[in-house]
Amino acid sequence: MRRGPGASSGGGGTSTRARILCAAERLLVRDPDSSLAEVAAAAGVARRTVYVHFTGRDALVEGLVEEAARAVRHALAAADASAPGDDPATALGRFVRALWPVGDRYGTLIVLARRRGLGPDPVNAVLGPARSTVTGIIARGQRAGVFHTGVPAGVLGAALEAHLLALLGCARSGTWEDDGTGAAVAALMVAGVERGAAAEAAGGARLSAGTRPGRGR
Repeated sequence: MRRGPGASSGGGGTSTRARILCAAERLLVRDPDSSLAEVAAAAGVARRTVYVHFTGRDALVEGLVEEAARAVRHALAAADASAPGDDPATALGRFVRALWPVGDRYGTLIVLARRRGLGPDPVNAVLGPARSTVTGIIARGQRAGVFHTGVPAGVLGAALEAHLLALLGCARSGTWEDDGTGAAVAALMVAGVERGAAAEAAGGARLSAGTRPGRGR
């Protein structure tokens, strides 16, 4: 992983940097306006130590976005959702269930990056691989007659992205609990799959060994 601006080298520095990022992630999910002083206190380090690894708050957010991008790539690899031989409905269900465990990173940090005015690059770093994957799945499903064709695959993918981010927001706020299966059913229904078939496809969308669906941290 590329180091954030001002990051130091060495095992101890890497461990401290990871601790700062972990503390920042916890705080910023709850309060996006948390200060660097609060992040330092949560990480158990002095505020000046945060500046050794990150030149400022924007650099810290960029570091978190890098971590989120890596988590999303790992989830997509575990799901193997883009395999050409997959049934499109099962592939879409697996895609949603794979991303659900990293939902907090996938949602909150995107909002934070946009709020900080960091431009589209940090957002695309996280969402780009997921967007490409889901557009490919939808296109195959449309060609197979599994998903509706009222809008192009890319447009339907964008609608699904907004839909899932809204569901993740409900899960983070505690107004809804789900292990990713309900979200997968909802996504399939948005794509045009009948409810019973959507539930069956979501239930059959088993993730690769070692990946357990659940709410994001």
